[in-house]
Amino acid sequence: VQLQASGGGLVQPGGSLRLSCAASGIIFSIKTLAWYRQQPGKQRELVARLSTDGGSTNYADSVKGRFTISRDNAKNTVYLQMNSLKPEDTAVYYCNADVSPNSYTYENYWGQGTQVTVSS
Repeated sequence: VQLQASGGGLVQPGGSLRLSCAASGIIFSIKTLAWYRQQPGKQRELVARLSTDGGSTNYADSVKGRFTISRDNAKNTVYLQMNSLKPEDTAVYYCNADVSPNSYTYENYWGQGTQVTVSS
């Protein structure tokens, strides 16, 4: 299984970006899709998480009301819509997912990271 993240880039403060992360390989089901970010000199932190069992979401306090996590089941893709971006959102963003190739075991996978830079 591979997770391929895309959509990062340079954006001005107040702008928007949408990150995408597509899962490929032998996939029976996916649960707990998430986005994390890592800023220079800091630990990786959870930004947003989506549980495919019920569809519940949770967000870091710093992004609530500005970021939205969603998924496209048919494409095995998770998105992160980021609005009202701030310089402090600058980081490398990683997608993460629990993927099962069958119906009873899950493994955790990381995407390769995509750089988001918010600067004027």
